[in-house]
Amino acid sequence: MERVIGIDYGRKRVGVAVSDPLGIFASPLDCISGAKIIDYLKTYAQKETIRLFVVGYPKNLDNTPSENLKFVDAFLKNLKKAFPDTPVELEDERFTTTLAHRAMIDGGMKKSDRREKGNADKISAVIILQSYLDRTNNQTNKQTNRI
Repeated sequence: MERVIGIDYGRKRVGVAVSDPLGIFASPLDCISGAKIIDYLKTYAQKETIRLFVVGYPKNLDNTPSENLKFVDAFLKNLKKAFPDTPVELEDERFTTTLAHRAMIDGGMKKSDRREKGNADKISAVIILQSYLDRTNNQTNKQTNRI
C-alpha cells in the first residue's frame, strides 16, 4: 500500500509521520537523528511503498527564508538523490512546534514526556503532513463536487 511521508527536518532530530493507505490521516512514525534519516527512509521504503514526501519548509512570518532553510535545502537534495522517482512537496511549517506543544498539553501528555524534544518533532511532522493531506483532499473534493 502506498504511503505519504511527512518530515519535520532539523539538524539534530527529524520528526517523521506517515499517512494511512488512503491518504486521509497522518500518524507519528518516529524521531530520527538528522544524520541517519536517509538510511531510515530507505529501510522504510523496503517495507512500504512511498508515494510522496511532504517536507516542512521553514519560513519567517514575513515569508522570508528562515535560518534553518539552508539545512532543509541540503536535505532536500539528498532526499531527491536517494529517491529520484518519488515526488516531494513542500509545506509551510510555521507554528508547527507551537501547535505540537499545545496538542501535547491538550492531549494530557505528562510534563516529563513533553520535555522530550523528539515527541514535539514527531507531532510537528504529523501537523505538517495532516495540513498537506487536508488541503489536497479538500481541493480534490471541491473539483469532484462541481455542478
